Amino acid sequence: MVKPIPLSKRKYLANFLGRVQGKVGRLQLLKLSQQFPDKLEAPELKFSGPEKFGRIEYFQHLRNAKFCLAPRGESSWTLRFYEAFFVECVPVILSDQIELPFQNVLDYSQFSIKWPATRIGVELLEYLDSITDTEIKRMIARGQQVRCLWAYAPESVGCSAMTGILWELQRKVRHFHQSAETFWLHNGSVVSRDLVPFNEWRPPMLLP
Repeated sequence: MVKPIPLSKRKYLANFLGRVQGKVGRLQLLKLSQQFPDKLEAPELKFSGPEKFGRIEYFQHLRNAKFCLAPRGESSWTLRFYEAFFVECVPVILSDQIELPFQNVLDYSQFSIKWPATRIGVELLEYLDSITDTEIKRMIARGQQVRCLWAYAPESVGCSAMTGILWELQRKVRHFHQSAETFWLHNGSVVSRDLVPFNEWRPPMLLP
């Protein structure tokens, strides 16, 4: 794995390492990098040929910026968001409809930025440039604390994607207990308004 480099030694303010695929947001980033080549690195990645990035080379480029831009791709999620944490680069989400894991238990504003895709341009670079290194380091430190949630690991590790899943389930249980349709009795059983224990409840009709 490629190790992160000190913030002060990173060449770029931000980068976008991905294929353009004709997507508007990605094309805007490519154009922006041509206007501000000293601030934004955005080489269009190739599938093959001499310009193709190897895995190590990809991460060497990714770690060389303070912010890693993650625009919308073919789906509502992007792998680039998760990769940023492992090179200690603050991820900047440029996908309005992105779906992120554990959104109900994690405060994503502590370790990432979500910027409107409709405002990709000079304004974005000016905003990122206004963030101090002290603030960036704080976000990176918080990201280091939660990045273990992006991978599955043995229970002995203590923090993995399974931890996040259990947090989500615990939250659902808390909300469930707070419901006006949830009741409990002296023996610890949780029942419906009809006093039917939920572990015995069956849907009124067969599910498809």
